[in-house]
Amino acid sequence: MRITTLDYTITNAKLGIQTTPAKQSIQQPGATLDIRQPKAEMTIETTPGQLWIDQSQAFAEAGRKDVFQLTREAAAKARQQALEGTGRRAMEGRELADIHTGANAIQQQAQRASTRSFETGIAWIPSYGSVKIDYQVGDVTINVQTHQVENNTRANKPIIHYQPGEVRFQVNQYPSVHFQAVNKTI
Repeated sequence: MRITTLDYTITNAKLGIQTTPAKQSIQQPGATLDIRQPKAEMTIETTPGQLWIDQSQAFAEAGRKDVFQLTREAAAKARQQALEGTGRRAMEGRELADIHTGANAIQQQAQRASTRSFETGIAWIPSYGSVKIDYQVGDVTINVQTHQVENNTRANKPIIHYQPGEVRFQVNQYPSVHFQAVNKTI
């Protein structure tokens, strides 16, 4: 079977660019300097600042407390634990007394006693703001007596030479598209 197909060929455009760079030269003669500065007279009087740092709360949070505070805290913790233990034992006694109701009190008590939670963490890092800092600003008194600058400087103008550049474009190859009908046998 013969089929006519269409073949095409594309030729891209090609451009040419020629450039001549610009040329510029600048010469700057130095300024003519004539400056005189009489010395200023200065006196400074200071009162030093004072800094107070209170780290007692940070030390207390890190466990570095005085013996009286440690004793008070240990006594309060022991009293709280004793009250909690007394309450727990009373509750377990009531549970055992009500064993005739069909509740499995011994198993429940054993399960509660075997599961404990412990708190972990870094305890030696003090909390934010536990270090108290107070600063009393010092005082500085500065007296300066200045003298005017004697400036007789003259600026010299720059010497500039400039030659403009050039850019030229040309078409080296024009674009084109060619079509051709071709008979093919399948």
